[in-house]
Formats: sequence, structure tokens, C-alpha cells
Amino acid sequence: MTTITWIIEWMSASTTEINGHTEVVLTAGWRCNGTDGTYNATVYGSQDQVLGWCWSNGVDKTATEANIDQQIQYQIDPPVIQPPLPWSA
Repeated sequence: MTTITWIIEWMSASTTEINGHTEVVLTAGWRCNGTDGTYNATVYGSQDQVLGWCWSNGVDKTATEANIDQQIQYQIDPPVIQPPLPWSA
């Protein structure tokens, strides 16, 4: 079973007043990490709102978490490998 962790890694905020508010968040950088205890995977991006807003503004939470699961499965059972060259010693 994969453990998924969503985090906001950074934010940028306006230094000028916007609609009567200061330090308004403009963009947030997010990361989705996953681990099955042995293998790890990550997906990252940025959005013009904080994490809860990310999911409602184009970041597909279900697809991102499925991507994490797939990355971990590919580490467990790689779909492509590089075997040693048969003529190498």
C-alpha cells in the first residue's frame, strides 16, 4: 500500500495591496510524495492558489496519486530494463 503525502513547498505573495489585503498569495508550489516503504516517487507543480485550491483548479488529485502508484510499481517491476551486453566480460 502506498502512503501519499501532499505538501506546499513554497509560496509567492504580493508586496502590494490587492483588494484591501497585503501579502496575498499569488502562486504555490506543491509536491505529492508516495512510498510503499521501499520505493519512493514524487510529482510536483505549481498553482495560483494553495493546495486545496490546486485540486479544484486543474490539478487532478486522483490522477496524480495514481501516477505515484505507477512510478512505484515501475520501480518494483520495471517495464524496460538494460541487461548486460552478452559480449561484455
